[in-house]
Amino acid sequence: MTLNTPLVSVNWLNENKKASNLIVLDATINKVIDSDSSRILKARFFDIKKKFSDVSAPFPSTLPSKEQFQNEAQNLGINNDSCIVVYDDKGIYSSARVWWLFKVFGFNNVAVLDGGLPEWTLKGLSINAYVEETYQIGNINVDFNPELITNFDGLNHFIKDPNVLIVDARSEARFKCLVDEPREGLRRGTIPNSKNLPFTDLINGNTLKPIKELSEIFSNLEIENRTMLFSCGSGITACVVALAATLCNYINLIVYDGSWTEYGSLTD
Repeated sequence: MTLNTPLVSVNWLNENKKASNLIVLDATINKVIDSDSSRILKARFFDIKKKFSDVSAPFPSTLPSKEQFQNEAQNLGINNDSCIVVYDDKGIYSSARVWWLFKVFGFNNVAVLDGGLPEWTLKGLSINAYVEETYQIGNINVDFNPELITNFDGLNHFIKDPNVLIVDARSEARFKCLVDEPREGLRRGTIPNSKNLPFTDLINGNTLKPIKELSEIFSNLEIENRTMLFSCGSGITACVVALAATLCNYINLIVYDGSWTEYGSLTD
């Protein structure tokens, strides 16, 4: 089975759950896996924080190396021909980060489950408990697409480029420096020349808003033919906005990996 969209509904997943190459990933952040934990369709836990981030980096959720990503993906039994659907327990949140990570590492047969676990349970679809499992080592072979992600040095170049629009996915209160950042010790602030588009503005209940509404929201940013660079607090919800932009057929999209956690720590 091959996906032709970066977003699938819970009904679609339920109808296609018997596909031989389907792998469902649970991307819930900081999830405790025990006998009381529930999952969709025997989902495999995609541990963003401990296995799919550079844990030696000074900032959270930092992009892992190509080798680390490939090894951990193989440990989950993912193959080159796998069809991956990823969800989280908030609806649309960390699942988008996993979708973007796969794209960064050259794997495109992946989609986010619209509404995630909340929408799945709202529809009355069955869930099952986590049990201890091992998987046959997968054969996924990844490649690195540096054009999809940038770091602090790259951002400083993009800030000066009039052909790049920097979009901040944090809340309006954080963007306008009206409240403290949730990360202890991180100062308030905003990346120069950025515009605010809170990721929550793109969500209706558990799911993303319809494409027509998303397109109207993006049209207010005066994008024209510019590249869009997405930032947030730590590189997670920036990917929600990247997902919505992709659904609206925008191209030339970049995620600032360190986001405000990095930029606010390395600048005055």
